[in-house]
Amino acid sequence: MKKILIFLFILPFATGFKSENANTLQLALLKYKGGGDWYANPTALPNLALFCNQQLGTAFDPDYATVEVGSVDLFNYPFVHMTGHGNVVFSDAEAENLRNYLIAGGFLHIDDNYGMDPFVRPAMKKVFPELEFVELPFEHGVYHQTFDFQGGLPKVHEHDGDPPQGFGLIWEGRLVCFYSYESDLGDGWEDAAVHRDPEQVRIKALQMGANLIQFAFE
Repeated sequence: MKKILIFLFILPFATGFKSENANTLQLALLKYKGGGDWYANPTALPNLALFCNQQLGTAFDPDYATVEVGSVDLFNYPFVHMTGHGNVVFSDAEAENLRNYLIAGGFLHIDDNYGMDPFVRPAMKKVFPELEFVELPFEHGVYHQTFDFQGGLPKVHEHDGDPPQGFGLIWEGRLVCFYSYESDLGDGWEDAAVHRDPEQVRIKALQMGANLIQFAFE
């Protein structure tokens, strides 16, 4: 195990993503201040949980948790997802809490839902002043879990037409935060009727999401 296992329910994953009690684990959505729509893509995490249960043998509860940046409850969830289109603001206490969570073994996935980038970067700089987001090479393990992505992140929505990029914050050799940019994975996880994306695009998005979860629990 690469992580510091302070999270009690990581333990069932230590031997192949299995849990003795079905539907006891939850993914979490990060609630933040600043006016950005942290609540975007409400069907994304339930669909990702079900996909992982089917494809990885996990036992996630499809009902995800919502956790505030500054809450001690953050430490109950080893995988936390953050999304939105707009402003992100962390107080000093919230930044410290998120930093402690990530250093202790937590994992944060940030998904730019378009328009988030100018705000989330300075917010995360407050969390880790000494770190910079680095673009991860296509050889990085996050792209080569159960599902193989030789060319990095899949492209779900066009946005500005730029290629998708995967950035990371690396603390003492460990990837603690993965930031998907110009990809829009979360939209790809949503119910098919929401964005009417081709099924192949949705499957690729869900497969990449499953890779992120598998990587976080290694």
